[in-house]
Amino acid sequence: MVKNILILSSNNTGHGHKSITESLMEQFANYPDVTVHVVDGFTLAGNFGLRIGKLYGSVTRNAKEVWKLIWELSLKKPSLLNDFTEAAIKNNFLKLVYNIKPDLILSVHPNFNGSVLNILEDYNLNIPFVTLLADIVSITPLWADPRADYIICPSKESKFKCLEFGVSESKLFQTGFPVRQKFLKHLNENTENNVKNIKKYTSDRPLECLIMSGGEGSGNMSRVASILLKNFNCRVKIVTGRNKLLKRRLERTIGERFGDRVEIYGFIENIQDLMLSSDIAITRGSPNVMMEAVACNVPLIITGNLPGQEEGNPAYMQKYNLGIVCKDLKKLRHTMSELLDNNGEKLNKIKQSQKEYLNPNVAKDIVSFLLSIEKREDVNFSDDLFSGDIPKFWELHKKISLSHDKKIVLKKHK
Repeated sequence: MVKNILILSSNNTGHGHKSITESLMEQFANYPDVTVHVVDGFTLAGNFGLRIGKLYGSVTRNAKEVWKLIWELSLKKPSLLNDFTEAAIKNNFLKLVYNIKPDLILSVHPNFNGSVLNILEDYNLNIPFVTLLADIVSITPLWADPRADYIICPSKESKFKCLEFGVSESKLFQTGFPVRQKFLKHLNENTENNVKNIKKYTSDRPLECLIMSGGEGSGNMSRVASILLKNFNCRVKIVTGRNKLLKRRLERTIGERFGDRVEIYGFIENIQDLMLSSDIAITRGSPNVMMEAVACNVPLIITGNLPGQEEGNPAYMQKYNLGIVCKDLKKLRHTMSELLDNNGEKLNKIKQSQKEYLNPNVAKDIVSFLLSIEKREDVNFSDDLFSGDIPKFWELHKKISLSHDKKIVLKKHK
């Protein structure tokens, strides 16, 4: 059994990678003899890496075509991106491995799969390496490196995509999408009864609407809110995420115009409370946001998606009747009316489908799987191993305590 685990995640490229990691950490807390080190992989490239990671929000909000080009490059030239990342992180990654001596490495970000596997191969470090996909349908080859020991897939669609990229089926472990416990705490212990006991919407009260767009607050929230507030008996909550400029703009426009019928929030930690008090959520196709809404049993209207990794998500939600797609806002009024007809018949059917779809034990199952992987005893962490490209590196750094290196380690659990 592995007892010392390194997780490579990301804090600034949206909020999904961090949320997935937190869902696993909640489960690892049940194993006091297991140590888990969580590292933002971009910090391994120093200040340059941090700047790259922090560009995500600006690019996905304001330059979606640039993001599309990056995605297409990852499809056509994954080795180019892997080589670039490898060169940027190698020295700090080796230092990290030398200090931690992990029994297993888990990556939840596509940039740190092929690049890290290249380094492990170059230095003959026979450490088990596992990838946990953070995307549901549209998978870049950066996720699906056949050299990984295992790839954890959150859907059968992502599993099929990995098979297309040449990963052996024996290496693929299919689960659902892990969400944090705060989105699941409302569930009854008896799952069968919980499926039956659905809080149905009825038309004798105002419709509670939630508008959100992932951690970066992209999308035409003002127009969506105006359509809802002008045409329906509803109250609207808007979450702008880290987009402070958007929050101030909405407060001056929508907030002043509709008064106490609208509430506007920035980035908040208790988003689950807003979801649980909502009848419907309008959002873009961010997998993390979508699956957290499903966990809270909130029907979804998907109004758009990022090019690339989110392109398949809207159709996925419709396929399993977890929500509906309305990318043309001219049709939003009609779409909403259809959901509410016959005392919310279609809306309540979506709620039923979400209950049947949800597996609240995904994070627990993933952690159990990771801990079942056998530790390898033949990993060589000796000083001599790293005497090739960086002959003086270990003399400078091997006495540094990992727990005090704040630029590298973001979180440590034991």
